[in-house]
Amino acid sequence: MLIINADDGLVSTDTGIPEMSKDLHIVEIPPELKGVRLDKALAIVFPDYSRTNLQVWLDEGRISIDNEFRPRRYSIKGGEIVKISVPEVKKVEWGAENIPLDILYEDRHLIVVSKPAGLVVHPGAGNRSGTLLNALLAHDTSLATLPRAGIVHRLDKNTSGLLVIAKTEPARLNLMKQLKNRSVERVYLAIAVGRLVSGGTIDVPIGRNPKNRLQMSAGRGKRAVSHYRVVTRYRAHTLIRVTLDTGRTHQIRVHLRHAGYPLVGDPDYGQRTKLPPKATDKLINALRQFKRQALHAEKLNVVHPARGESMSWHVGLPKDMRELLLALKQDSEHTKE
Repeated sequence: MLIINADDGLVSTDTGIPEMSKDLHIVEIPPELKGVRLDKALAIVFPDYSRTNLQVWLDEGRISIDNEFRPRRYSIKGGEIVKISVPEVKKVEWGAENIPLDILYEDRHLIVVSKPAGLVVHPGAGNRSGTLLNALLAHDTSLATLPRAGIVHRLDKNTSGLLVIAKTEPARLNLMKQLKNRSVERVYLAIAVGRLVSGGTIDVPIGRNPKNRLQMSAGRGKRAVSHYRVVTRYRAHTLIRVTLDTGRTHQIRVHLRHAGYPLVGDPDYGQRTKLPPKATDKLINALRQFKRQALHAEKLNVVHPARGESMSWHVGLPKDMRELLLALKQDSEHTKE
């Protein structure tokens, strides 16, 4: 299939993301789509635009077929010339702020960053500025043309680790599709209260807590699946590695609490500081001073939205979690002496 950039005359083969430099796109519908409904055919020809957007643009008269406007149910004959005038994306209303970013990878399609604990991802009530989004706008002003500045998934404020951000609208839609299809691999390290005997899977739905709308609860809502395995056991705590099939709000925190092993320091789903008998002073201080959930997104694997190749990133534990693990290790060794 050939894609013509109508305003500059460039022609390129379709590699997943058309190299379109303008807002007017002209495409010939392949003959093998004969008999397919127009809206379905457009979703096939333009996989990087959502079907919902394409339907809206049809209804708005932004899409013509052989220079005529057709309804969604129009049956494709094959060989028609489609013209799509993509509307300008509404710019983000938030301002740019010079906040340091730890960028692990960047090209013209995406950015991968390591977010520190304490940094909010997106502005909201109580956090109008000082967020990752504000930092991204300062790093690359073109991100202001994308919804949420290209942010396609989130980490809680006090969870550290990896995030991928789209730099173009086709890349954003592609990454969102990967997330929806559960093909993005996200792996976390967590320090749980209690000694887990072995790994396992938690397949329990998660929804809004009816008594506290700011929190989530297990047992009702949308399906949520978390896989975990034991990395290291300590006297009264366990370091575990968690892989997500789904991405519900607070999923790991809620699932582990439901299983009876809340995260160390979790202000919403945790419990009072639990100390093993005769704990060392270092461990007592480390646990009492750890005021965030002990959760870190250590690995991220996605398919590059333009090149189609699998890409993976890994980032080590932040200082506070390393120091807590050291205190747990030394406490365990101390009791053996």
